[in-house]
Amino acid sequence: MKYETAPAEKSTVKVTMTFDAAEWAEANNQAYLKNRKKYAVNGFRKGKVPKHVLETFYGKGVFYEDALNLLYSQHYGEVLEKEKTNFTVVGDPSLAVEDLTDEKVVLSATVPVKPDVKIETYKGIKIRKIEYTVTDADVEKDIESTRDRLAEKVEVTDRAAENGDTVSIDFTGKADGKEFDGGSAENYDLTLGSHTFIAGFEEQVVGMKLGETKDVNVTFPEDYQAENLKGKPAVFTVTLHKITGKKLPELNEEFAKKMGSDSVEAYRAKVKERLIKNAESKSRNETEFSILSEIAKGASAEIPDAMIETQEDYSLRNMEYNLMYQGIKLDDYLSYIGSTREAYKKNFEEEAKTTVLQQLVLEKIMKLEKIEATQKEIDAKVAEQAKSVGKNAEEYKKTIDPRQLEYIENDIKVTKTFEFLMANNEMYIDPVERNEEKLVSKPKSAAKKAGGEKAEGETKPKTAAKKASAEKTAGETKPKTAAKKKES
Repeated sequence: MKYETAPAEKSTVKVTMTFDAAEWAEANNQAYLKNRKKYAVNGFRKGKVPKHVLETFYGKGVFYEDALNLLYSQHYGEVLEKEKTNFTVVGDPSLAVEDLTDEKVVLSATVPVKPDVKIETYKGIKIRKIEYTVTDADVEKDIESTRDRLAEKVEVTDRAAENGDTVSIDFTGKADGKEFDGGSAENYDLTLGSHTFIAGFEEQVVGMKLGETKDVNVTFPEDYQAENLKGKPAVFTVTLHKITGKKLPELNEEFAKKMGSDSVEAYRAKVKERLIKNAESKSRNETEFSILSEIAKGASAEIPDAMIETQEDYSLRNMEYNLMYQGIKLDDYLSYIGSTREAYKKNFEEEAKTTVLQQLVLEKIMKLEKIEATQKEIDAKVAEQAKSVGKNAEEYKKTIDPRQLEYIENDIKVTKTFEFLMANNEMYIDPVERNEEKLVSKPKSAAKKAGGEKAEGETKPKTAAKKASAEKTAGETKPKTAAKKKES
């Protein structure tokens, strides 16, 4: 077999494989031996019909398709292995038969490959550094959140409904004076302040007393999922049957011990330490995203569709995992909003293009700067992981999947690359936006993806996909109602 490769359009490579008469005849014979038991001809036992007889009965090309598949399966991978230093395949090939005679067969495979990326500059740029700090107020807020999470539920009979309460209500909705589908429910449990229902609904239930009936006036949003209700005013007649409040545990030594600390002050210190670590991680992730975003503004690459689709799939899987942790199946969620996996995946398209370009930018800089991970650095990282699980480093290393070692190596290279970029660019902190909650938590995206697929036991980096995951609302475990806000 002879082969040649040539660049094709949109970051693809065309692999052309030529097989001579003997190779083609051998492939045909292998196809005959593989399939002869499928055929029966009068005068011959099944599976014993000679090849030339079957070709007479069923046509000369009866085994051609299988023979071509055999040639492809036996030689395509061999070609890719030989050419792996010249290009990296990122998707399935498009196959074609260029020529087919008794003397030779010419097969071609046009395969998407990782494109080269052109970068205007990646040094000497002014780049915003993101920095989060932790205040005493942040610590108290986290403690209050924990107390709220561990609060005891108590039935309330001596006051009106307040934010944070869970109320059991009946409601009937009308638009244009008529009831509409999904606008009614009985004994519906609604947590006030959860923003489960459309704007204005929960706010008007706050202050209602047990047994009270009240008309709640709202307007459906313009992007509401039901066409007949978009932008329309509606009136819900609400009756409140039950109020369930919360009794928060006291912040005392007993509570601190339950949380693993000897005293309230020790508990506060522990919470602050955790928040500082989270803030540092968030600052680092967002700064890395900021660096790649700025450099990518001057970068270009002819990205094949296969790479975009792979990233979209990755984002959809992330969304599926996030929903799973909330007890929701992705297919159930998509059914509820009237979508499918393929259709919903397109929501990630632009994000996927950005992520892939940033991955390519990061890899190109690594290559240009010859950034590598030394064996000493890899061993140190393995020892660190071994210590975290209470194992000896040498014994632990023997149990590591090769893919995990590859991930560790790439993680080191990525860290060193960002250290290089921070040292060689003008990093600044905007004091106005410093530590503001409105800052969107951006991903490490390309940072850890550059090393390939996830290995067992590794922690995958954050990606923009997580931002697309739907948040759970009470309605996803309750009857569908038109009072609920749009969920997509």
